[in-house]
Amino acid sequence: MVLRELDLTQIIIRIAIAMVVGGLIGLDRTLKNRPAGIRTHMLVCIGSALVMITNQYVYQAFESGDPVRLGAQVVSGIGFLGAGTILTAHNHKITGLTTAASLWASAAVGLALGIGFYEGAIVGSIAIIIAVTVLQVIDDKLDSKRQAFDLYFELKEGYDLADLMTTLQSRGYQLERIRLEGDTSKQKNVDAFVAKLRSREFMDADHIQMMMLGLDEIRYCEIML
Repeated sequence: MVLRELDLTQIIIRIAIAMVVGGLIGLDRTLKNRPAGIRTHMLVCIGSALVMITNQYVYQAFESGDPVRLGAQVVSGIGFLGAGTILTAHNHKITGLTTAASLWASAAVGLALGIGFYEGAIVGSIAIIIAVTVLQVIDDKLDSKRQAFDLYFELKEGYDLADLMTTLQSRGYQLERIRLEGDTSKQKNVDAFVAKLRSREFMDADHIQMMMLGLDEIRYCEIML
């Protein structure tokens, strides 16, 4: 139980580890040019650890109160910071979900370190780093070849949806779940749609993007990930 006792040495150790693991979690986000990188994740982890250290100190010093109350507020309160990293483009493409999740996970690691649960914090940190780095490679491979993609596209003036559907069907593709997005385009009098493009065979994301942009009917197209 020596490692769980709260003294100056333990405070330094817990904060130092929080700095390191928080920075490691945020490193992947920085390398991918995401809005919340090393410093943000580090600060979240340090802050969470400090909250739990303070909570433990209050509980031991005054022998009253709930030893996990402040930590519970961190778990719910970190949501506002994560929400700030989630962006929705004009075409309904959502980005930042992984960054938001890693911030939340970084806070959880900080809470574990703050209370002296080193084993859980270290194992959790390793799992998080694997999830945002190693598993990203697998996720990209699975995502690049599949039989359906959600698309946002805008038609050129003079063409309608029937023209596009006929062209796609002649190439072995089919549009499903088509939804008109009238106010998403930055151009006036442009028909914009969100739909699912399906094929009987596996499709490569880059190939689909180039194919759609090469059609006479398409003014703009983007795959929604």
